[in-house]
Parts: sequence; structure tokens; C-alpha cells
Amino acid sequence: MTAYRIQSDIRLDGYLLRGRATPTVRQLDEVGARADSLREIRGVDFLEHMKDSVRSVDRTRDDVDRTRYDVVVLACVGGAVQAMLHGLARAWRAAEHRPVVVTGYVGVVYEKLADGLLLRHGADVVLANSRHDADRFRAVYRGVGADDSGIVECALPFLGGDAYPGERAPYTVVFAAQPSVPESRADRTYLLRRAVEHAGRHPDREVLIKLRSKPGEHTTHIEELPYQKLAAKVPGGLPANCRLVYGNMGEALDRTDLLVTVSSTAALESLHRGIPTAVLTDLGIREVLGNHHFLGSGCLASWDELDAGHRPEPDREWLARQGVAADGDYATAFDAARARVTALREADSLPPLTPYYTPRTAPGYLPGILARHGLDPHGEPLPGYADAPEETRGLRRVARETVREAARGAYRHGVQRVAPAIRRWGQL
Repeated sequence: MTAYRIQSDIRLDGYLLRGRATPTVRQLDEVGARADSLREIRGVDFLEHMKDSVRSVDRTRDDVDRTRYDVVVLACVGGAVQAMLHGLARAWRAAEHRPVVVTGYVGVVYEKLADGLLLRHGADVVLANSRHDADRFRAVYRGVGADDSGIVECALPFLGGDAYPGERAPYTVVFAAQPSVPESRADRTYLLRRAVEHAGRHPDREVLIKLRSKPGEHTTHIEELPYQKLAAKVPGGLPANCRLVYGNMGEALDRTDLLVTVSSTAALESLHRGIPTAVLTDLGIREVLGNHHFLGSGCLASWDELDAGHRPEPDREWLARQGVAADGDYATAFDAARARVTALREADSLPPLTPYYTPRTAPGYLPGILARHGLDPHGEPLPGYADAPEETRGLRRVARETVREAARGAYRHGVQRVAPAIRRWGQL
């Protein structure tokens, strides 16, 4: 989505970095992700592919990929972005020309501000979601003496949809669940119970529990206690006007009259379309929940207030600073990013990628991050990683896929069953 916001008439090749959060086909379809080609790949093989693509400018060997990329968008978690930046810097160190590298810190940035931003430093362009975020991002980079010229203000890449037309029949309340907020079983059970009770108090309404993933799937956040499992234990089951739903958030908002959440980015999507939006205060307004991000928004409310018919009214100045663009400015939100990328792409040459973190500035932190992606402290593949073939055939490939799925299953079981049990035992 970011790539298409920057430039619509493009060929887009998608590379899914293999790991815990690798999206499934269903998840990609759900968010409308589309590309001209798509493949799952290891980080070290992606780097080799990028190395060959710039070499192909002056080489004629038949065994070299001749794809010439203009822009590389790193849409990964912070550690993966940092590893790819170091790997790309090493891969392109002798290249006469290289692609423009774009990344960003997408969503409601309420935690790990400094950590996440410094892991993204070194890209040519670091996209900020709003004026508010751009100011914060620059402050972090300036605070450590790092170059902040790459930060460009834009907006969330997935905003859109029709403006809210007013109440519909049936009146629909959507609770946008989050995989890791809140974290405890008690808090998640409480939120589910309140949604169920709201449905009971308002039998003329539909109450939808919008989930981000199905059991066994993951996003960038680990979900130890899926709402599906909690819902299965609701006494008497969910009422007829309350149900779990999946699918594209935009499609859910098409029928939403009230969006309720703790701190999900879905709140910004909802506000962008002018839909009444409530950010819950039931569990307190706390940094760990992320709802402190909405201070001043006018959206903070409790289930008790919503049960009584309260509809929050957002603060327009707050919306403007958050890049929600409910006034129609969203069409121009990516103009600055588009201009910056175009200028860099048309430049005679680009300087080397120079992340802030190096073996000198972070000798006790950076090597571990790079090693998780098969790289040494200088961005070179660790022994054994580069030699292992990416593509295998026949029984070897079947065996590899079988082992990988078994490992993923074991990991999910550990996260969702074993780890919570151990924590409970530790509290006895």
C-alpha cells in the first residue's frame, strides 16, 4: 500500500521475509495486498537478490537477475529493517547506482518510540504518519546526533473508504480487538464480557468482535489469548446479535455506526471516515495500553457511557495533527513523500546507507539483531547461511515445509498454551 501511495503506475515485486510474522495468503487477501509477483524468502537470499539486481546494470551474465529496482520499501518490524539496512549497505557498497530505500513506523506509535525509530535509521526515507509523529521522530534522531533529513510527513497508507452517512439499520457496534492489548486473561475476558453485555442491553443493535487473525496466525504482535477461545467459554454462548468477524477492516467500517477499541489503529481509520469512535478507559488510561495516545482526541469513553448512549465527538485540531485528514486533505498526504523519492531516484548517485547503529555505537545490541537474520556485525551472511540453498526440489522441499509447519505449530502451542500456564504457576 505504501509503494502504491508513493507511485501508482509501478511494477511491484513482493518479498515476504520468512519468520514468525510471515503473513498467510488469507491475511494478504484480507488487507487487499496485491503485487505483480510474490514470494517468501530468507533475509540473506533477499540481500543476494538485491546485490545481483544492481550488478546487472553493467553485467551480461545469463545467470544474474536483471531486474532493476528503483525503490525498495522495507515494511518490516524494526529489527528486520535494521538487519536489511546493514545487509543492503554491504551488498551495494561497490554499486554505481542503487535503489532508494524507504521505510516507516506505521500505526499508532505509542511504545518503543526511540528503539523502533533508531532501528529504522539509515533508510533514505523514513515515513511519519502525521505532523505529530514527524515532530517526535525528528526529536529522537536529533537527540542522538543522527541525521533527520530522511523523515517525511505523510499519512497512514491504508486510510480510505466512504464517509459515514449516518445511522443505519441495524445500528452496528464494532469492537476492534488487538492481539496483545490488553495482555492479561482477566482484562481480555472483561472486554469481551462488556461487548456481550452491550449486545444484551441493545437487542436492536449488532455487536461485531472484529479479529485480526485466526487461531494459529500471527501478526507482528503475539496473541497468547485469542478472543476466539475466550468467546467459546462465554456462558450460554454469544447472543444472536453478537458475533466474531474477520475480513478487511475497511469493509467492516462500511457498516459501522460506532467503533470501539482500546488503542487500535482502526480508530484512526474510523475517524478518517467520520464514524463515531470510542477509545476505552475501562482499564485505565495507561501507556502499556496505548490509549494515552488519544489524550485530547475527545474519543475517550467507558463501556458504561456507551451503554447509556454516549457518542464521542472528536477534536478537529487533534485529528489534523494525527494525519487523519477527515477534512479531505488525504489525497495530497503523500505528495511530499512522492517528491522526495522521485528526487532521490533521479539523482546521479546516492550516498551509502549509513544506519546510526554500528559495531561502534551499539556493540552490545546490534550484533544480536543482525545475527537473528543470518548476518554478522558487518552485514555479511554468517557462515552456513549463504551456502544453504533457498530453493530445493522434490522430497527435500516437502520435508523442509513439513518441518517448518511443525515448528510453527510447536511455537504457537508454546506461546498460546504453555507460556500462560507457566506464568500462572509462577503466581501460585
